Amino acid sequence: MLREIKYLCTQRSAEDFGDLMLDAGAMSVSIEDADLGSPDEQPLYGEPGTEPDTFAWNRSIVSVLADASFDAAQAAAIAARALGIEEPRVQSDETVPDEDWVRITQAQFAPVKVSDRLWIVPSWHEPPSSDAINIRLDPGVAFGTGSHPTTHLCLQWLDDHVTPEDTVLDYGCGTGILAIAAAKLGAASVTGTDIDPQAVESAVFNAEHNGVAARFMLPGDVPAGRYSLVVANILSNPLKLLAPALLGRVAPGGRLVLSGVLARQAEEVIEVYRKTDPAVELSVWREEEGWVCIAGTRKN
Repeated sequence: MLREIKYLCTQRSAEDFGDLMLDAGAMSVSIEDADLGSPDEQPLYGEPGTEPDTFAWNRSIVSVLADASFDAAQAAAIAARALGIEEPRVQSDETVPDEDWVRITQAQFAPVKVSDRLWIVPSWHEPPSSDAINIRLDPGVAFGTGSHPTTHLCLQWLDDHVTPEDTVLDYGCGTGILAIAAAKLGAASVTGTDIDPQAVESAVFNAEHNGVAARFMLPGDVPAGRYSLVVANILSNPLKLLAPALLGRVAPGGRLVLSGVLARQAEEVIEVYRKTDPAVELSVWREEEGWVCIAGTRKN
């Protein structure tokens, strides 16, 4: 049997605390935002072309997996003393069965149906429909598996609106899922960008795995120019900061699609974009589970 102990850590201590627990004999450590899914959720985000200011959340859950003999209390006390911090609070301490964790993890990610013709299918599953447009994508270090409402909404919008004439920019591409979908849906050209080099690498791999022609790069490497379709699935605060950059990429008559926005944040985001450039008229396109997709067109 194994134990999973979850600790609540501060921004400055989470990563070091996890490293010291590994040094003490833990089998694995994972870190996640303690405020994930709440209004206090914080993106790890930097300005276009720069590194993020911080690489940790304000409050993190450090999950430690260890065998039953692991003295977690002693290890945590020693780690806290070494770091000069108060010992992190234990959120939970549970016994978990020693099972095939690869198989169990894979079972959590089933094919995701976007529409009758578009599916997101992990590599270990057979496509539910061979006649559909199937995007082969596995969970990894970058965000975007198609299951979260924000990604699902963007995929639905793309499924309804992409044309063979579209030139697409996916800003904050993560795994590249939206860019890959646009390419598979017939867009003329697709470019994706992300501030995280690992996300760019992941997106390149996923595009090759899906047999599509899409370019991925860091923001500073994106060539000058405008696109007929710009899509950004991030979060409301970075979307507001990015308003000038994103609006500046939308060609005359082009469309802008934003997601990662809670329904209660929609009007505030729309107002920021209206004040930045009134020529792009945005409105809520669709809502799902409290999240919205915002879309609009630049006047000629």
